Amino acid sequence: MARIKLNDGRIIEDFSKPYFIAEVNSSHNGSLETAKKMILKAAETGADCVKFQSWSAESLYSKTYYDANPISKRIVNKFAFSEEQFLEIIDFCKNTGIAFASTPYSEREVDFLLEKGRVPFIKIASMDINNYPFLEYIARKDTAIILSTGMSTYEEVEKAVSIIIGAGNRRLALLHCISLYPVDYDDINLNNITCFRKSYPDFPIGFSDHSIGFEIPCAATALGSCVIEKHFTLDKSKIGMDNQMATEPDDFKKMIECCGNVALALGSTERIVSNKEKEMLLKMRRSVVAKQDLPIGTVLSRSDFNYKRPGDGISPADADKLVNKRLNKDIKADYFIRREDIE
Repeated sequence: MARIKLNDGRIIEDFSKPYFIAEVNSSHNGSLETAKKMILKAAETGADCVKFQSWSAESLYSKTYYDANPISKRIVNKFAFSEEQFLEIIDFCKNTGIAFASTPYSEREVDFLLEKGRVPFIKIASMDINNYPFLEYIARKDTAIILSTGMSTYEEVEKAVSIIIGAGNRRLALLHCISLYPVDYDDINLNNITCFRKSYPDFPIGFSDHSIGFEIPCAATALGSCVIEKHFTLDKSKIGMDNQMATEPDDFKKMIECCGNVALALGSTERIVSNKEKEMLLKMRRSVVAKQDLPIGTVLSRSDFNYKRPGDGISPADADKLVNKRLNKDIKADYFIRREDIE
């Protein structure tokens, strides 16, 4: 199975228990206190990582845009954390026992996350899949990379992957993603996970989910997803960017438990009969019994046999081995015919 090692030594691989990323996005509403509460709750759900967005007014939009939309810059500044605030968040995550990660939107933010944040991976947003200079810059940093593929064609994914590989980095995981918030079920196309795996057998494939509920992440786990990323919030009733489609702690925990159970249930491609099932076999399979009273000396034929539980006698599969054998004792109807009963 395809696998990669993250910067902190953690292994993620296909068809194992997924690596769960709680995507905070901007649901903290620019509040450091809220962010810390979210980190604590994410840790309680069993999430492996809590992921933020490392953008600023300067790295997200152009002045051309702000001139046309002057209120946008104030909104971006309200929801963005400074490097000093992120350092506090990073320490808080470390003390809480959950990995910290973030999505950068500039080279400076990449450097900060790797040098100061010690992040386990760099997450590349779907919007940057065709930002080839940025992809190359990140790839040359010798970091694990998780690349989202929303809004992209297969050709665009192929080009992005070739840029990253060409820069000497093969520590890459791809996330199937549909960039709709929320996404309708008939737009999700989970089978893209399987298609990506066929196209990129050396790289683990995961899923960035924007659906409501957690049925789809469970299904993605059944398809072998190495990562499940899902938006996380303390209260989805509050107004905020993408907050209404985010998942609250109780449901996030249920999702992790559900996906974990699915991953465990996938088991092996090798056909195995467990010892527990072998015990059931003896109780539930059938054995050869006499269809009618059979006197001593009877030369057995198939017409003398019936087949009933339990399965600790002669198997129906071996019934033909009894044909033309002679009984050395009387056998009453509906009783086992055993090997010691024949000459």
